[in-house]
Amino acid sequence: MSRFQLQWEINIDNHGKLIRDFLKEQFISKSALTDIKFAGGRISVNNHEVTVRRPLQAGDLLVVEFPLENRSDSLKGEELLLDILYEDDYVLVINKEAGISTIPSREHPAGSLANGIIGYYEKKNHDATVHIVTRLDRDTSGLVLVAKHRHIHHLLSTQQKHGIIKRTYEAIAAGIFLHKKGTIEEPIGRKKDSIIERTVQKDGQYACTHYEVLQQMTDFAHVRLMLETGRTHQIRVHLSHIGHPLLGDDLYGGPAASITRQALHCRSLAFIHPITQKPLLFQTSLPKDMKRLV
Repeated sequence: MSRFQLQWEINIDNHGKLIRDFLKEQFISKSALTDIKFAGGRISVNNHEVTVRRPLQAGDLLVVEFPLENRSDSLKGEELLLDILYEDDYVLVINKEAGISTIPSREHPAGSLANGIIGYYEKKNHDATVHIVTRLDRDTSGLVLVAKHRHIHHLLSTQQKHGIIKRTYEAIAAGIFLHKKGTIEEPIGRKKDSIIERTVQKDGQYACTHYEVLQQMTDFAHVRLMLETGRTHQIRVHLSHIGHPLLGDDLYGGPAASITRQALHCRSLAFIHPITQKPLLFQTSLPKDMKRLV
């Protein structure tokens, strides 16, 4: 089995720097270094194993091999048809269909995107578990970002915390919007006596949603949305709160006559590649059920 590894050719700017300090600058966490030391990883310079206390010299080839990842016994690989828009050694970008959970749950223990990714990895002999960076609700369609290794997930999660990863959604919302553009800043928390449902409440977590009406129909609108925060069900809760629930969203009061799921799609995804540092942008068209409505 091959281990995930990263390597650097040391330049003059890093001459004399301790490996420990250099790796900290590469955002390799203390917990990752502990795993490398005690769980089967390896740090080498010019093909000789070293410790993090070794000073680097210009021209050195520094290689960090991470330990093998252990998959959960409960996460079984399945053969699912994945719509993969992009793949390299570090990340996957997948266009998820509505009706597929991102990860298994008690209600839906199989058939999730994660099960399909494990099945895909098994075919490719890729020894890793699933690291979902951007999760979508079961009935929300669109782009999902997946890291192929724990360290890559750590780097992308850091981007998420700093607002670097950007997602744009499109939705079909009920009613006539009085304003073409707007911002909803309302705190969101778990609804009392409910495991699933969220609601706007004073003691909830800060949440901010920007919206723009792309097209207003007789009794519903095609809307573009961008999130400043990523609370559970944020778009669904916020639009319902201002009187414009998503079509098909029976949990939050949306009319369900014209579509069988909440009319919400993650249309675009932008992030900085965690290794190459190049900006990447991916887009996908509206699925058929939403396109039919607009």
